[in-house]
Amino acid sequence: MIRSRLSFARLYLRILTLLLPACAYFIAVKVRFGFNLLLSRTAPAGLPSYWGILLLTTIVWAIAAEESELWNVEQLYAPGGKSRRLLEALAFTYAVVMAVGFLYRQASYSRVVIAISAIALFVLATITRIAFRVSLELVRKDGRNEVKILVVGTDRFARRVGTSLLHGEVLPCRIVGFVRLPDQEVAVDGPVYELDQIPVFSNGNSINDIIIALPAARLSDVQKIAPALEKLCVPTRVVIDLGEGVVLRDRLIDLGGIHMLDLRPTLAETGSYLFQKRIFDVAFSVLVMLLTLPITLLIALAIKLGSRGPIFFVQDRVGLNGRVFRMFKFRTMKVGSCEEGDTRWTCEKDPRRTTVGTFLRKTNLDELPQFLNVLQGDMSIVGPRPERPFFVERFLEEFDRYNSRHMFKAGITGWAQVNGWRGDTSIAKRVEYDLYYLRNWSLTFDLQIITLTLFRMFTSKNAY
Repeated sequence: MIRSRLSFARLYLRILTLLLPACAYFIAVKVRFGFNLLLSRTAPAGLPSYWGILLLTTIVWAIAAEESELWNVEQLYAPGGKSRRLLEALAFTYAVVMAVGFLYRQASYSRVVIAISAIALFVLATITRIAFRVSLELVRKDGRNEVKILVVGTDRFARRVGTSLLHGEVLPCRIVGFVRLPDQEVAVDGPVYELDQIPVFSNGNSINDIIIALPAARLSDVQKIAPALEKLCVPTRVVIDLGEGVVLRDRLIDLGGIHMLDLRPTLAETGSYLFQKRIFDVAFSVLVMLLTLPITLLIALAIKLGSRGPIFFVQDRVGLNGRVFRMFKFRTMKVGSCEEGDTRWTCEKDPRRTTVGTFLRKTNLDELPQFLNVLQGDMSIVGPRPERPFFVERFLEEFDRYNSRHMFKAGITGWAQVNGWRGDTSIAKRVEYDLYYLRNWSLTFDLQIITLTLFRMFTSKNAY
């Protein structure tokens, strides 16, 4: 009953959420072309072409909404972060739409319509979520559709679970009784039954769900009491509490019948990181490479004419999960030994730099080829700065949790870099900022870092 109620609520919220882009575009087209609120009264030629961009927006919005959990009913009651999740989904959706619109030249779309639709979508989504929550609260207060629950357990842990169920905001619940196990204390308020009294509820109308609320130390009792619970023919669920620091977050894995629980989950395995971030990385990299193509050609020519050697500098770096990859940069130094480049920091007024290389390093233009690494999947636009294997081995011994940096893809820019921790600076501070990024990653945070990078591109400290 609990699962089915939640499934229906999520389905209704999902349908409403997926209809929002169509409503937003209807409003935007009407405002822009129908009501003369902006520039023109007449409808644009080829108005049906907006069906294509509406379809694209709806598809991308569906992916973003799924990964941001916009139709997760429990998120409606979260104490914070609801607007942030909505803005992340909105930013991702329209970043992709704008990128595709820039690359696709077969049709012309009004940028005003797209901007108005983005604003309308945010307003409509906010109103929908508030209205849906109000509807759920009205249903809960009505009390006629409450879920009747039998709780197995009578100790303080069971009391805490029962209190949470009664005061839960998502579904209206009523506890019809508690089942006491042998040698278990009674710390609950309500009817208490012994294990052999369970058949009292076998009429099929008294309860909808069974909740086994046992502390971790007594979870082995589940197998013993399961046969007695089967007589009731209702869904049975177990409350899992493994103590502080271990959170499930949908990390149960079924691998060929072997059930595993991630005790240390990483965001790098989540759908939002794997899909949203990857789509954004590819779209942004293609856009940057197209826009900077003339500059790239001029830089390549300047390097070739300025000093002997190749245009690109290729070096081993450590990335996601500690894997070594080949990172590309424009060559900024005179050709020297590989060992020297792999084990030595660049310093201010470094004699190895070329004239062109000094300018490229100061402006960070030497890192433009790393967008090729992003397209290859070795790097991301934003992430911890990849380090050379020689220094990684050294820092692993000197700094705690240094290896946590490799739980994400390495980035062209990152939270540590935009705050000045790059080059020959404090490694401890760099790790601190990288770990902050890992704990607080979101697509919105990535956009913030990219914006700061653009502002500080020509004024970076320690860029030499």
